[in-house]
Amino acid sequence: MRVAIATVQVPFVRGGAELLAESLHTELLAAGHEAEIISVPFKWYPAERIVDHMLACQLMDFAESQAGPIDRLISLKFPAYMIAHPNKVVWLLHQHRGAYDMWGTPLGDLTAAPGGAHVRATIRIADRVALSEAQAIYTLSTNVSRRLSEHCGIVSIPLHHPPPGAQNIYTGDYGNYILFPSRLNPLKRQALVIEALSYTVHPVRVAFVGVADTPEYGWQLRRLAAETGVESHLTWLGGVAEEKKLELYAGCRAVIFPPLDEDYGYVTLEAMLAGKAVITCTDSGGPLEFIQDERTGLICHPAPQAVAAALDRLWEDSVLAARLGQGGFEHYSELQIGWERVLQCLLG
Repeated sequence: MRVAIATVQVPFVRGGAELLAESLHTELLAAGHEAEIISVPFKWYPAERIVDHMLACQLMDFAESQAGPIDRLISLKFPAYMIAHPNKVVWLLHQHRGAYDMWGTPLGDLTAAPGGAHVRATIRIADRVALSEAQAIYTLSTNVSRRLSEHCGIVSIPLHHPPPGAQNIYTGDYGNYILFPSRLNPLKRQALVIEALSYTVHPVRVAFVGVADTPEYGWQLRRLAAETGVESHLTWLGGVAEEKKLELYAGCRAVIFPPLDEDYGYVTLEAMLAGKAVITCTDSGGPLEFIQDERTGLICHPAPQAVAAALDRLWEDSVLAARLGQGGFEHYSELQIGWERVLQCLLG
């Protein structure tokens, strides 16, 4: 089967969406299919540019290429799922959240934008049309399916998949740092962890791995660390090679990942495979599909004092950290997350 994977790419930003597209491409090739990633550049500002990108996708034709048919189009992200194809399946990572759950919040890009309300209405109408054209709609997680149902009244099926390079993740000792591996972005809430460190009783150390989506946000975090007096408790590692990332997972005391309403979150699954407990929050979304409080990690309220208490518990009690980490490793095995079902659904 000739399969095209349709997604979008914000230039110079690389995260879970890009890794998922590449992983899906790899798995399709390994299963004996021809596969290609069609990545559409995307810029969400000023707001009217979003409509331009939507129109560009609507005008694309990928029913065939090189005088041969494309048998299946698998669409992943807004607005790539607006590309027409007679045999289109959507595996939804997320919609443009500024038009849905983030509308009216400080993190919503459209709320205060000139013409933002009009762009929001245009997105919501176009989404319903484009998604209705799909032969089937799957999502990245139960959390994404919930959003799609609440905001659009569309029923979908969650498809969990392994994190990239799952087979290479290994366990190690429970060291003297808590790991926070994620690109630096307000939705990932590195600021919450920095604020929490000012409330910890023990000398907790946190290692941040990841590059800032914007230089401004990176400097904001460093200023916050200076203002709260916790600079000596932080290590900024930036982007690291895959081998180094695996080493950091293997050697950390635990992993902290407290995003706001995350779609899925590879960090959670990677930590479980590395046998490390995960600290997350009650409103973190995707991680809550895997983390069980007091069995595979700690779930706390998204407040600095509550996060600090969770950090202190695992810092002072390596036995607890090991028990929860082992629980996570065992739970991952119980979930039987694999690519076979994903490909069966997307290609069936």
